[in-house]
Amino acid sequence: MDPFVYRSQAVRVVFGDGTLDRLGEEVDLLSIRRALVLTTAGHEAQGRALADRLKDRFAGVFPGAVMHTPLAVTEQALRFASEVKADGVIALGGGSTIGLGKAIGVRTGLPQIAIPTTYAGSEMTPILGETADGVKTTRSDPAIAPKTVIYDVALTLSLPPRLVAVSGLNAMAHAVEALYARDRNPVISLMAEEAIRAMATALPAVVSGPSDREARANALYGAWLCGLCLGSVGVALHHKLCHVLGGAFNLPHAETHAIVLPHALRYNAGAVPDAINRMTRIFAGRDPADSLYDLGRQMQIPASLREIGMPQDGIARAVDLTFANPYWNPRPLERGAIEALIAHAWAGEPPGN
Repeated sequence: MDPFVYRSQAVRVVFGDGTLDRLGEEVDLLSIRRALVLTTAGHEAQGRALADRLKDRFAGVFPGAVMHTPLAVTEQALRFASEVKADGVIALGGGSTIGLGKAIGVRTGLPQIAIPTTYAGSEMTPILGETADGVKTTRSDPAIAPKTVIYDVALTLSLPPRLVAVSGLNAMAHAVEALYARDRNPVISLMAEEAIRAMATALPAVVSGPSDREARANALYGAWLCGLCLGSVGVALHHKLCHVLGGAFNLPHAETHAIVLPHALRYNAGAVPDAINRMTRIFAGRDPADSLYDLGRQMQIPASLREIGMPQDGIARAVDLTFANPYWNPRPLERGAIEALIAHAWAGEPPGN
């Protein structure tokens, strides 16, 4: 066996159906007395409903979270946190809201509780991606991660099938790249396999039967494992491309990941035979990149970057940005091949060779 390093994470996880009922207990464990609740505009009412659970520990709601954690929004939220004298942060929502919680937490030292309502996985990572002037940058620091994560299956029941599909594929991308990360280890590889298996089974079941509570629970379980993978080992080309595309063209985060994933996997396939063998078993002997592409078509999500707003003349810019500050990748980056990859993803074609 090859030598490896494994780092565990000090994050308290509360998982189940109806676990939001334990919010007050979790707030007390962190000694939070004035909790700032973060949401997007669309989840503001849901955030304000937490006031009934928090009672006199509720400081207010900031409903301004948006995609890619723009620095300007973080600055607004920091001013509001100061105004309401918050001593803790509760992020209720998907990756956008949880990212804002991280941005506040790492700047202030305030303890964070994350309550995910999608499968993004950001809640389990010490990674923060922020956008300024159309460029998305990421950093990693143990201080960025939430202290507590509350997974409540009940909060995912209203997630529409289309969002289930794109959010779930976004999560799967974390586990896929964990299988061939530069700092991979046997523990995370086991988690990644289980995560991909759980999501590949649960996602189509939820899409075809949105009221299937057991399928929703399995998807949330898979998302937790995917998030653990992302928070434990590094990422590669897939995440670099999605960071570039999201920051440069303001594309929706989950959809971008869902579309790019099979193309990035095909690019790296020849350099990561062990990862491909593991995923081939999960997909019953079928090619993993083709299987992921077909899973997206089965769940009727957008197939192309064109459909979600990327201009065709942006392909060359995306290539330049990818090479400007490349991430480590198991296969060396080749400009022509990367341009072809992005072009295939832009057009919605099956992953190329």
